[in-house]
Amino acid sequence: MKYLCLVWCKEGTFEALSKEEQDELDRNSLQYDQDLARRGHMVAAEALQPPANSVVVRVRQAEISVTDGPFAESKEQIAGFILVEAKDLNEAIRIAAGIPLAKLGSIEVRPIHDFGSRS
Repeated sequence: MKYLCLVWCKEGTFEALSKEEQDELDRNSLQYDQDLARRGHMVAAEALQPPANSVVVRVRQAEISVTDGPFAESKEQIAGFILVEAKDLNEAIRIAAGIPLAKLGSIEVRPIHDFGSRS
């Protein structure tokens, strides 16, 4: 089963790190991604640019509206994601706990809905 691990961090978390700490975090994250791939858990992983670089698209009554992001003001922002393959939620939680960014923010683990299982 696939699980989406959403990485949440407070705004400014990365900017508060020294250059050395940022580089170490990048190395550890890439190494963990490679380890997940080697073990057959990795589907995809990406870091996201800051919310200030996002836009929000809405369609209401056939009218398209585009506004500068983020969608909602919150204390934490989505910093990235890892889509993993795991046998169950417990394994997905163990995988999420190993994500280096879990030490700075939080990881939301959400099962991917399988539309193919509908009868």
